[in-house]
Amino acid sequence: MTVMQAPPAYARAEYHGFEAGGSQFVYLVSAGAIFEIDADVQAVLSRLDGQELTHAALIRELVSDGRDPADAEALVRELRAARLIQLGVAAPVMPSAPPADFPLQALVLNVTNQCNLACTYCYEFGADKIATPAGKPKYMTLETAKASVDLLIAEAVGRKAVHITFFGGETLMNFRLLRDVVDYANEATAAAGKGITYSLTTNATLLTPEIVTFLSDNRIGVTVSMDGPPEVQDKHRVYKNGKGSYAVIEPRLRTLIAHHKTRAITARVTLTEGVTDVVRIFRHLKDELGFHEVGFAPVTTGEERAYSLDANGMDSVLAQFTALADEWLDYALRGQVHGFTNVSETISELISGVNKSHPCGAGLGLMGVSPSGDLSPCHRFTDADTHTMGHVSSGIDRAKQGEFLSKGHVEAKYDCQSCWARPLCAGGCHHEAFVRYGDTGHANLHYCDWIRQWTDTCLRIYGVLAVKNPGFLERFAERKGLS
Repeated sequence: MTVMQAPPAYARAEYHGFEAGGSQFVYLVSAGAIFEIDADVQAVLSRLDGQELTHAALIRELVSDGRDPADAEALVRELRAARLIQLGVAAPVMPSAPPADFPLQALVLNVTNQCNLACTYCYEFGADKIATPAGKPKYMTLETAKASVDLLIAEAVGRKAVHITFFGGETLMNFRLLRDVVDYANEATAAAGKGITYSLTTNATLLTPEIVTFLSDNRIGVTVSMDGPPEVQDKHRVYKNGKGSYAVIEPRLRTLIAHHKTRAITARVTLTEGVTDVVRIFRHLKDELGFHEVGFAPVTTGEERAYSLDANGMDSVLAQFTALADEWLDYALRGQVHGFTNVSETISELISGVNKSHPCGAGLGLMGVSPSGDLSPCHRFTDADTHTMGHVSSGIDRAKQGEFLSKGHVEAKYDCQSCWARPLCAGGCHHEAFVRYGDTGHANLHYCDWIRQWTDTCLRIYGVLAVKNPGFLERFAERKGLS
């Protein structure tokens, strides 16, 4: 007996629909792409809402709506080509893993693991530290730093430019090394025919006019770790004797912002229990102190941490993020830059069509270097013996790197496979996953609903601009180096 097989049927592809600026859009998960859709496309997608239809049945229904058969055929072909519809219910489409020889682009040099502050939430010294250095150097030597630069150049095959971020501890506690590294790296990259850029993160307590001049002269981008006005800053960002740091850094910041003219100065705010007044913090840092951009990082590493944000705290943060996002959009509609980094970064990813295989470049295009020269996936794993990936003197341990990247790939995270926001998130921070779940490859499930809501907010901003001021998106992409 011959068994007749049912003809293949169309199903909707995996996407997230949203309305913005009076138009309908879809965010196509398989491609990380955004499409504005018209009534004809909506008609096809609505026909496939909750059901599958064969080609003949779909064409028949479209014709019954009054469409010409040839036009219906062309529409279906177009939607198949755009991958908005597909034959059969396919498995979730995941991005390919980068090749094993993916070139290195950036190093984070932890020039010291020492700090003159004792911030109560610091992962480097606090409860979230995943390993304590034993007998390792406190300060990076010039020999180690030069070996780091040489490794970066050797591993950056095909890259036109590389990047070094100076980090700590408090980075400026080893400023002499930083200065020498810049001189060496400038010469080494020029000899290799590559460009180089620099950035650093600092708590700003050790800034001097001479340091500011050096940073400006060498076009070194500066991110200041700062939490807000005096009573907010001094809640967690304190000296070891408990004294707050605001009064020390405020005049130094004003000097930095006034005299560092070659790169934008940004602030990074750590949001913790009791430090959640996002709008007020933004106003102080952006409007009163004059930072170019301000970004916020909520601490959600573990419920047992007294400073971690709980669900109510995260809801409050999201509401205030949304209020600032509305402001960001108002500015953008006028062709102006607002300065809320969290929106800017997400819009940049949407413009470039990001579809991440991994949450970030950790262990891939970026690695951290400890003061001893150990390589790690990023600065957050510095001096964690269980997460070393080689040494600057001997190179990258490809086996350990491969294991880390295999675990961290979005396809290895079961919970991510049904999430429409995975092209931008890919499961979340490796370090946070390890601290909370004991596994760098675990999806940050406590963060999922929050990320989806925030991504939807940014998608709607993108949609409004695409309708009402597309020129801003083009200029924004150029400023971010995406076009």
